[in-house]
Amino acid sequence: MIELANRMSRLGTETAFEVLAKAKRLEAQGKDIIHLQIGEPDFDTPENIINAGKSALDNGYTHYNPSTGYEDLKEEIKKYSKEVRDHDFDTNQVIVTSGGKPIMFYTILALIDPGDEVLYPNPGFPIYESMINFVGGMPIPLKLEEKLGYNFDINKLEKLITDKTKLIIINSPNNPCGSTINQESMHKISEILANKNITILADEIYSQFLYEGNHESISNYTKLKEKIIILDGFSKSYSMTGWRIGYGIFPESLVDPISKLITNSNSCTASFTQIAAIEALKGSQESVKLMVKEFKSRRDLIVKGLNSINNITCSTPSGAFYVFPNVSKTGISSEEFADRLLNEKGVATLSGESFGEEGKGYIRLSFANSKKNISEALNRIELFTKNL
Repeated sequence: MIELANRMSRLGTETAFEVLAKAKRLEAQGKDIIHLQIGEPDFDTPENIINAGKSALDNGYTHYNPSTGYEDLKEEIKKYSKEVRDHDFDTNQVIVTSGGKPIMFYTILALIDPGDEVLYPNPGFPIYESMINFVGGMPIPLKLEEKLGYNFDINKLEKLITDKTKLIIINSPNNPCGSTINQESMHKISEILANKNITILADEIYSQFLYEGNHESISNYTKLKEKIIILDGFSKSYSMTGWRIGYGIFPESLVDPISKLITNSNSCTASFTQIAAIEALKGSQESVKLMVKEFKSRRDLIVKGLNSINNITCSTPSGAFYVFPNVSKTGISSEEFADRLLNEKGVATLSGESFGEEGKGYIRLSFANSKKNISEALNRIELFTKNL
């Protein structure tokens, strides 16, 4: 019998893929399933990006490239980030990776020793807590409270910071709640962290999915310039989940160690996907605008529908493409709710527990599906709750 290293017992997972696999098995048995569980746009990659990728393959972009990515792509990322964040940096601070998750993985691996504390949003993207545990760190949850618009209480932040706090993770717009951190709150957070020796990982992968207001990035606060890592990518905004391309913008002091981790793990990000990513940033942004407009319409539909169902309440998310309704009054746990809803009514969702302890009593639904399917899912959810 092969004996695993002890650290493997501390490694979590992303429940969305487990539920997807279960839903697919039910479909194979002939059951009609509406997929509201996976965090993936239901739009195809725009044609101009696909064509750029095809052309790259035809032109020989099938070989190794620099571990941190092509300079041409880094230049476009710099222009883009300057436009959306007013964030100045050198292109050598950009590190291109095969998706956004490696930025989390490399950052936590590079910074966190056993016993170091990491503040992270809870409920939050499950890989945060998984990776903190994996390296032996101490995950310290920043509880996102429904009464605060699914944000954490900033007045409690400073009390959670100790001499062992090494990293704080901020995610806005947030997965799973769809909440955003406004300018006033972001300023308060920056003031608290300004004189602390704490690195900040700002996960901004949903920065283009905003339905009200403007994107607020903690990178706008120059006092924090030397300790901010920006995580962003192409999977969500350009429907490029399968292309596997993301990037991080790092303080100069972290560029060399993160580059070594890439060289020791996957060498580099696929060459042709980087050429496609250049086109994504340089080409027309009309597809992004149309997608966000459609998502806003779907958001309004699903929020109204959920709030019309007895014992379910749903706040209106201002970003991302998720809703996080409270189902605690239905009389069953959110885990049972999600499991039975899939098996009995064919609607695939995720229980709030999938995103941490503070997610109990909630479920996450992705509205990355057609209005027709969302409407049918709402009908099935209503029927399901009536029989509880």
